[in-house]
Amino acid sequence: MPSWIKRLKKRVKNIARDGDDSGGGGGGPVVIPRPEHTISRADISENALKVLYRLKNAGYQAHLVGGGVRDLLLGREPKDFDVATDASPEEVKQVFRNCRLIGRRFRLAHVHFGREIIEVATFRGADRSGDRSAENGMLVRDNVWGTLEEDAQRRDFTVNALYYNIEDFSLIDYHGGMEDLRNGVLRLLGDPETRYREDPVRMLRAVRFAAKLGFRIDPACEAPLFGSAALLRSVPAARLFDEVLKLFMGGTGVQAFEKLRHYGLFGELFPQTEETLARQDHEFPITFVVRGLHNTDLRIREGKPVTPAFLFAVLLWEPVRLRANELIAQGEAPVPAMQQAGSEVIGEQLQRVSIPRRYSLPMREIWGLQHRFEQRNGRRPQRLLGHPRFRAAYDFLLLRAEAGEADGELASWWTDFQQAEAGEQSRMAEPVVRRRPRRRRRRRPRKPAASDG
Repeated sequence: MPSWIKRLKKRVKNIARDGDDSGGGGGGPVVIPRPEHTISRADISENALKVLYRLKNAGYQAHLVGGGVRDLLLGREPKDFDVATDASPEEVKQVFRNCRLIGRRFRLAHVHFGREIIEVATFRGADRSGDRSAENGMLVRDNVWGTLEEDAQRRDFTVNALYYNIEDFSLIDYHGGMEDLRNGVLRLLGDPETRYREDPVRMLRAVRFAAKLGFRIDPACEAPLFGSAALLRSVPAARLFDEVLKLFMGGTGVQAFEKLRHYGLFGELFPQTEETLARQDHEFPITFVVRGLHNTDLRIREGKPVTPAFLFAVLLWEPVRLRANELIAQGEAPVPAMQQAGSEVIGEQLQRVSIPRRYSLPMREIWGLQHRFEQRNGRRPQRLLGHPRFRAAYDFLLLRAEAGEADGELASWWTDFQQAEAGEQSRMAEPVVRRRPRRRRRRRPRKPAASDG
């Protein structure tokens, strides 16, 4: 057994005994030499290697870190590659002309290579004098620079605190992340309640990684999830929008949805939807949402395009439908009722999770077109077929039919109508028979009778 594995097992035992590894675990890091791990430069983005080598050649430390290292060790294809260095953001910008500095809460350097962006972060330090502040335990600014060891201590999960050193191609593990990877465990560094309070989004990240990787959440990190959902209210709505996309558009949306509801987190993100799920009618609402998320997961796995507009239309459909029915019962026509319901539901949702206008407008169109599917006579089907949002609205109709909320015959008719030839489409669309009003014939005045005299 390699010596690093023995040290790693000893480190994990110490963590299990002490219940906390916030001090770094003692004894320095476990360094895994290149022959004893599976990461190869051939699997790393060419542009990420350029950043690593250029920083090293400029005299700075350069390490691949985070999800890229984790996924490579698991045999997965990383979505992106992040770099950690001892160079400050300003020094990184001096090394790369194609670099932009972003962020106020977390100062970062983005190195652009066409459509690919390599994110470069300076090692974060411990809490000492510097640009680091908190409100009610939540970090609102964290730009204190430090050492590699301090940076590892400040990471969220042990499996994300593994560093690939471009200097000698070794792996550096301060907190037993390799052992947790082997065991399929998600474990936070430090006290879980404190870490969740510092950044409530970590709760959503725990759910996302558990769903994506198929890992179990360590019991000590799982327990606070059940009573901490309200912390999400302090997170900006725009940031929660980004997190929702990561949760539901990563190919494991169904699993993420189930875990969010299990821990009571979904209701803080989509309170109107959660309310309708709590009083579901014949399993319809939850079936519809799950089918919609499953459809999105399949498209992502097959490499097909997906849009946040369709996802949010699915998640908010039941509140919109119920509100529209209320307005119709009050005497409003179906089309205006749907428009008003969509505006009200979106307006309330924006208080929790922001939805950019480029997505909210297509959502309204998808909802609004559902009523037009019922109009199958005359030229209306052909006009609807040419609508730019027809395909998304049609897919939405299929989901409604599968969930039992829409007429299955209606969905089948539209499937057949699209595949039919032009002549057949004309026969399928029942023509509107308009009777011409009968013209009243003018009565001619009667001629007076001939006189007998």
